[in-house]
Amino acid sequence: MADYLVPVHADTPAIDVHWLDRPDPHISEFGARGLGEIGLVGSAAAIGNAVSNTTGIRVHDLPITIDKLL
Repeated sequence: MADYLVPVHADTPAIDVHWLDRPDPHISEFGARGLGEIGLVGSAAAIGNAVSNTTGIRVHDLPITIDKLL
């Protein structure tokens, strides 16, 4: 497991966003399309790094709560 590579947020290629000018009433009642969770890939890691940089404490499991920092 020491040599197992885990993809991180930096490994995600740039995402090109295209706005569509027509609604799709078959997907939702508002005609909106969703992106899914691809935009949230690095959110938890970024917050964890910010907490670690601020407090000096590395939390390895979520959610990050006050009791884990004390």
